[in-house]
Amino acid sequence: MQNSMSSRRFNVQKLVTLGMLAALSYVVMAVGKVPVVLFLKYEPKDVIITIAGFIYGPMSALAVSVVVSIAEMLTVSSTGLIGLLMNVMSTAAYACTASYIYQRRKTLSGAVVGMLIGTVLLTASMLLWNYYITPYFLKVPRETVAAMLIPAFLPFNLLKGFLNTALILLIYKPLVGTLRRARIIPESDSLAQKASKGINLGVMLVAGFVLISGILMILVMQGII
Repeated sequence: MQNSMSSRRFNVQKLVTLGMLAALSYVVMAVGKVPVVLFLKYEPKDVIITIAGFIYGPMSALAVSVVVSIAEMLTVSSTGLIGLLMNVMSTAAYACTASYIYQRRKTLSGAVVGMLIGTVLLTASMLLWNYYITPYFLKVPRETVAAMLIPAFLPFNLLKGFLNTALILLIYKPLVGTLRRARIIPESDSLAQKASKGINLGVMLVAGFVLISGILMILVMQGII
């Protein structure tokens, strides 16, 4: 009886937390769009979705992605079902891959490896899906989109993956620590607890360097510098 009540309490707590993270992801998507190249814009919603996956697993990351993508389609997006499909596939390639690997190896290195593999899968899958789907969205010949794959889509998605990784490394520990202190999520042997101070300093420096490099790359791709 007590175990059943604890399980129900955990499920309710999990739903509330995922709802809160979905709302936060929607907000950063709505206010944090950064034009990069062509019609492509960077938005940090995958950072929050991946953190949801790190806490509760890849299926939770997928669920949050679907909810946020539907909300985006119904409110601020003009790309309709095509945009919804691309958003979910893009996020799933990165966030679900990273959180799946991290759930199997809950260490700092496991998280980093998961995010790097997620970046590779994100880039590869978006090259494929942009080749097949974007011609219908832009209403242009496939050859036109094929000519944009290497100079535009490839660097954009690599940049997106590395920026996501850098931001997650910077905010994961303080965000999850805050959620734990508020008793919103339970204690566990997570990345936020296992990383040592020395490793954290090194990770923060590398993440900061990647973030600054990404910002400079965006400015270069926009022709500002």
